[in-house]
Amino acid sequence: MSTANETGYVPVGDLNVYYELHGEGGTPLLVLHGGLFDIDQQFGALLPALSADRRVIALDFQAHGRTNDIDRPLSIAALAEDVVAVLAHLHVAKVDVFGFSVGGAVAVELGVQHPELVRKLVVSSTSFSRDGDRGGNTEVVMEMKVEMIAGTPMEAAYLAKSPHPDHEHLQTLLDKLGGIMQHTPDWTDDQIRGVSAPTLITIGDCDMVTIEHAAKFLRLRGGDVNGDFDGVPESQLAVFPGTTHFNGLARTDLVLATVLPFLDA
Repeated sequence: MSTANETGYVPVGDLNVYYELHGEGGTPLLVLHGGLFDIDQQFGALLPALSADRRVIALDFQAHGRTNDIDRPLSIAALAEDVVAVLAHLHVAKVDVFGFSVGGAVAVELGVQHPELVRKLVVSSTSFSRDGDRGGNTEVVMEMKVEMIAGTPMEAAYLAKSPHPDHEHLQTLLDKLGGIMQHTPDWTDDQIRGVSAPTLITIGDCDMVTIEHAAKFLRLRGGDVNGDFDGVPESQLAVFPGTTHFNGLARTDLVLATVLPFLDA
């Protein structure tokens, strides 16, 4: 577990976004967790290596971890604007972005809407359009009740860290996650093609995102070519074996061996 150099809160309207800074040097790396997770649960095992020779900026999204909830639905666009506000507060002009699931969608939104902020993108277990999902996950999340996650690390982490440590607010978060899953943006092929940042796409081989969709994502980013003749593209795809959506970053060895060379190239 990496010890943060600095922790704090950034006021964004009524939201107090919790952030941590780890490590020093290089282009800062912004890490963005998935729904129902937080900094520690999603990136705790990865942070020591990720921050070994670069600054890492980690934050908890609205209603997650140590960040409060407000009377606002969860949406990818709103979360992305929260991120922009945090970076401005920290006086950070450009970052690499590593996002998982909901965090991956926010990473794509930053690449599309705020290209000046993003040097490289790592988008994990995220589709850029809803037809890239296998189905099932959205329906399950929309029906989730707090009783279904009783005794899990997610429940324990929420009750231990949240400014609203009770099951009523946890149910509100689950309801909002159902909404964000149902209304994830559909970016157009042209928008994905037009992202300026080199992009690493990672999925599990039994993820909620189909392998066919990930391959299309790669092609739109300039990949899927004969590298021996055309050169190795800046954008890449990694498929982690034996990996579901829920444990998409659990194989720390595979994740680090894939992400760090991409960021350092």
